Amino acid sequence: MAEFQEMAAEVPPSLKAITLTHVRYRRGDTLGLFLAWVSLVPVFISLGGFVSHFLFRRELQGICFAAGLLASQLLNELIKHSVAQSRPVYCELLEACDSHGWPSSHSQYTFFFATYLSLLTLRRSPSSRVVASLAWPLAFLTMLSRVYLGYHTVAQVFAGAVVGLVFGAIWYWIVNTMLVEYFPMIEESAIARWLYIKDTSHIPDVLKFEYDNARAARRKVATD
Repeated sequence: MAEFQEMAAEVPPSLKAITLTHVRYRRGDTLGLFLAWVSLVPVFISLGGFVSHFLFRRELQGICFAAGLLASQLLNELIKHSVAQSRPVYCELLEACDSHGWPSSHSQYTFFFATYLSLLTLRRSPSSRVVASLAWPLAFLTMLSRVYLGYHTVAQVFAGAVVGLVFGAIWYWIVNTMLVEYFPMIEESAIARWLYIKDTSHIPDVLKFEYDNARAARRKVATD
């Protein structure tokens, strides 16, 4: 307890925040700085990944993927408020004691993302599977970051990983065995046609398909 009080007294000089997201790390700790940025992976995925995906791709599978992540976060909040397990004792230093810790939402988010992405790319091109494999190191690094930075216990991040993995697999099954039957109908709806929302689930290699069609369209323009 004396050590905790001593650390609390050193908050201004010893801790530095990434102010946009309020992730704290010990000043001068290079590994802590790296892991603080790693812990922002969910933010990067949400804003950089899914927002840009909707703006430029607008695929139903991606929209369902994003909806699943949102549902996963709602489930996380429900579990947290039901279990009401406190964060580690250092939460006062991190100004994070006003929220519960079990399960870790960061860990749940990244493991849901890695699970769904991996299952989704099983029937895609080999290059897509290579890209999907990169999600797993990021998921484990995010787990490590939340423990190292003091926001969660080991049990809390492992709980988040398990919930994210299981719910990611369940959501993938729901989308690709039940909802996928409605994709053609959704694609032909007035709002989907207005927003250019499309279904590419039936195309094994979307990247090659678009590449070939883009080249064919350019050749057609050149010969007209």
